[in-house]
Amino acid sequence: MTHTHFLKRRWVLALVASAALTACGTIDSTPAPEAAYTLQVLHLSDMDTGGDLVSNSKGLSALVKKFRAEMPTNTVFLSSGDNYIPGPFFNAADDATLNAELGAPSAGRGDIGILNAMGLQASAFGNHEFDNGTNTVAGLLRPATSGGRTWPGTKFPYLSANLDFSKDSNLAGLAAAANDGQPAATLGQKIAKYTVINVAGQDIGVVGATTPILASITTVGGVGVLPEGAQRENIDALAATIQPSVDALLAKGINKIILLAHMQQLPIERALAPKLKGVDLIVAGGSNTGLYDSTDRVRPGDTKGGDYPLRHTSATGEPVLVVNVDADYKYLGRIVLPFDAQGRIIERRLDAKLNGAWASDAEGLQRAGLTPADAMPEVAAIANKLGQVIASKDGNLFGATTVYLEGDRVLVRNQETNLGNLSSDANLAWAQTVDPSTTISFKNGGGIRSSIGYIDAPPGSTSGGTKAKPPANKAANKLAGDVSQLDIEFSLRFNNGLSLLSASPAELKALLEHGVSDWTPTSTQGKFPQVGGLRFSFDPSRPAGQRVATIVVDDPDGAGPLRGPQVVYAAGAFKVPATTSYRLVTLDFLADGGDAYPFKSLATPNRVNLIAAGAAKSFTTPGGEQNAMAAHLKTRFPRSAAFTGADVPATADSRIINLSLRPETLPQN
Repeated sequence: MTHTHFLKRRWVLALVASAALTACGTIDSTPAPEAAYTLQVLHLSDMDTGGDLVSNSKGLSALVKKFRAEMPTNTVFLSSGDNYIPGPFFNAADDATLNAELGAPSAGRGDIGILNAMGLQASAFGNHEFDNGTNTVAGLLRPATSGGRTWPGTKFPYLSANLDFSKDSNLAGLAAAANDGQPAATLGQKIAKYTVINVAGQDIGVVGATTPILASITTVGGVGVLPEGAQRENIDALAATIQPSVDALLAKGINKIILLAHMQQLPIERALAPKLKGVDLIVAGGSNTGLYDSTDRVRPGDTKGGDYPLRHTSATGEPVLVVNVDADYKYLGRIVLPFDAQGRIIERRLDAKLNGAWASDAEGLQRAGLTPADAMPEVAAIANKLGQVIASKDGNLFGATTVYLEGDRVLVRNQETNLGNLSSDANLAWAQTVDPSTTISFKNGGGIRSSIGYIDAPPGSTSGGTKAKPPANKAANKLAGDVSQLDIEFSLRFNNGLSLLSASPAELKALLEHGVSDWTPTSTQGKFPQVGGLRFSFDPSRPAGQRVATIVVDDPDGAGPLRGPQVVYAAGAFKVPATTSYRLVTLDFLADGGDAYPFKSLATPNRVNLIAAGAAKSFTTPGGEQNAMAAHLKTRFPRSAAFTGADVPATADSRIINLSLRPETLPQN
C-alpha cells in the first residue's frame, strides 16, 4: 500500500468515527477543512445531435476563455468524446473557403480545428469518431500538407483504456504502448490509454474509456474492444479493464485522477464509480444527459436529467463525482475541485455558484458577464465559415410540414415517432420504384440524428417551449414549414445507402425481436426499430427474444392496391405459411450487421444494394437515404399538401405498440 493510500484510508476511518459520534443526534458543525489544492475542470462532449454548432461553439469558447482566465494556472479542459459526427457541419470543412483557418481543409477538420483553438487538452474516444472508419480517424489526428498548406492534426491526445489499436493498420502507429502515461502536451496527434497533465505543479492523471458495445454501433475496423463477449455487459469486468490504467498513475504517486468515460448510458458511468479505486472525477459522455445544479440556467427545450455533480463513494471509500452536460456545445461543464492534502475531494467545499452546466446561448453568456462578441476569434473564424457553407443548403427546398418532425434521441430509440414513420415511408417509396414487390421498410432509430423543426421559446420563458415546424429563412426564400436539404442532412446525417432483402415470417420476427430486446422505459439503444409497411406490438415484461406479440403487414405482396392488412404473427403462432417471403428495404449499415442485427443470417436474402458497396454518397445520390427523403417530400408533401401527421404519445402509437402502455386490437385475416 502506498503512503498516499494509507493516509486516505486513515482519513476514511476518522470520518467513520466522527459519523458514529454524530449519529446520536449531534449535528457536525465543524468547518470543512481548507483545500490544500484546487483544480478547475472544464468539460464538454457529444457535438453530434444537429444543433446550432456555429453559435454554440462560439458562445462556449467565450466561457472557456473567461473561466480559464479566472484560474489560469489551475485549469484543465477535457472532452469525453463524440467530438464530431458525419453530417453538414462535418462535411462543410471540405470547402476551400477554410484554407486560412484549417491549412488543408477536409471533412471533419472544422470540428477538430475548433477544439484545437479552444485549447482542449485530452479527449476520450466516443463512438461517432469511428463512423466513417479508422482511416478518417487517422486523417484527423495526423498532420497533413496540401498545396503548401498544413493541417496540424489534433493538438491533444485521444484516450481509451479499453480499446486495442494494435491490429488496425490505420491507427496502430499512433497508439504505441510507450504513449501511455506521457504528458498530454507531448501526445498531440497520438492515442494513449492514459496521460498526465501538470497543473500548477500537480500531476493530474487522465484516463479514457469507451463503450464496450462500440463494434455493434459504429465502424471499428481492426480496433479491438474490451471486455469481450458476454463480459461486455458486466460492470465488474469493465471496471477491471479500466483499473490497470488508474493503478499505473497511482503507482507514480499521482492521487488526483479523472476518468473520461464515454459509456453512452449515464447509469453505466454511475455504476462504475463505486467499482473503481483512485478515481476522483468521472466525466460521462454519449448519453446527452443534462445535469444541472440549483444555479444553472436550463436552455429552452432541455430537461434536467439529474444533479450536477452526482455524488458517489469509490471502492476505497473516497468521494468520486460524476458529471455530464448536454450536447452540441450547448453547455460548458465546470467543476472546481477542492482537494485535501491526501488528494481527496472535500465535498463540503463544492460551490454551486461556480460549478454546473454553463449555457452558451446569449442568456447563458449574460449570466457569466459575457456577450457573443467575447468568442475566441480563432473559433469564430472557423465556425462562421462553416456556417456560410451550410447556409447555402437551406434554400434547396423539398416539401413542407405543418408539424414538428420528432427526432429526439430518447424518443426515436424508445418508441414510434412521426419522423421515424416519415423516413421509413420515404425509404419504402424509393425501394418500390426499383422493386415494386417491396413490402416493408425497416431502419434503426439511432440513424435519426435530430428533429426537423425548432423549439419556440421566447427569451425569458420559464417553460420548456413549444415544438414547432421548421422556421422560415428569408435570406434563403424558405417559408416556415419548408423542409430543406440542410434539414434532411442534419436529421439523416449518416446518409446510409438502401438495401433490399427478403425475409421469412420467422426471420422478420427475429429482426423485430432484436430491435426491442433491450427495451426499458429509460433505454436509448440505437437499434430500436422504426418501420413502414407494417405494425407490431411488443411486451417488455417478457424475456428478450419473446417480446414481439403481433406482426401485421399492410400490403403483403407489395403489389397494391391495399386489399387489407395481413396478420403474420399473433397468439404465439405464425398465421401465414413458413415459406412466405417478404421483400423489405433497410439501411446498408444494418444489412451489414450494424447494431448487431441478424440480417446476415437470412436464409435467402437476395440482397440488392441500391448504391454499390464503397461508392461515394452525397445528397443527390439515388438510393441514399437523404435522396429518398427529399424525393418523397417533394412528391407527396409539397407546400400545397404539407405533411400534417403530428407526433403522438407512446400510448397512442399505431405502428409500434408497447403493450405495457396499451392493448392492441388485431384485424381479421
